[in-house]
Amino acid sequence: MQYNTQQKRMPLPEYGRSIQNMVDYALTIQDRTERQRCANTIINIMGNMFPHLRDVPDFKHKLWDHLAIMSGFELDIDYPYEIIRKDNLVTRPDHIPYSTARMRYRHYGHTLEVLIKKAIEFPEGNEKRNLIALICNHMKKDYLAWNKDTVDDKKIAEDLYELSNGELQMTDDIVRLMAERLNQNYRPKTNYTNNRQNNKRRY
Repeated sequence: MQYNTQQKRMPLPEYGRSIQNMVDYALTIQDRTERQRCANTIINIMGNMFPHLRDVPDFKHKLWDHLAIMSGFELDIDYPYEIIRKDNLVTRPDHIPYSTARMRYRHYGHTLEVLIKKAIEFPEGNEKRNLIALICNHMKKDYLAWNKDTVDDKKIAEDLYELSNGELQMTDDIVRLMAERLNQNYRPKTNYTNNRQNNKRRY
């Protein structure tokens, strides 16, 4: 089991590990159009986490700044605003206050409930299935961090069904995607620098 203290530090922890992982996933998308669409989805989810701040001036602009910060300024997309520059980031952006909304299962957290609501709104397709798989994997991690025991897919499927009011189900296809995502996360990193140098020698 991997504890939060063993994972990489989050630039903006108020958004939670789930949002940070979505940003990390966006960085791996090769297709620029798909990467842009993923970024727009992340911004919508971030905004839905703090609906009481939507009337705050420049709220949307701040969200895009925060997305850039969480990506380490490496997310290559078309930003709708001029985002904060990395070399001008002298002070941390203002923290967004935590929500006090009631949660059914505190060990899953409010962010996960927001993700589930967003997944329900998605049209059927690969993007929705991948989001559900991401949600289920994080539910397993959160459950293990809270219970410090084992958890089977049946328990996660039951909780997902309950939290989504029966709108989302952990099908066999979702279980397969969950396994694929875990394999990607634990895949050994290739030596990208050496590969580039080797490719240069060929020309």
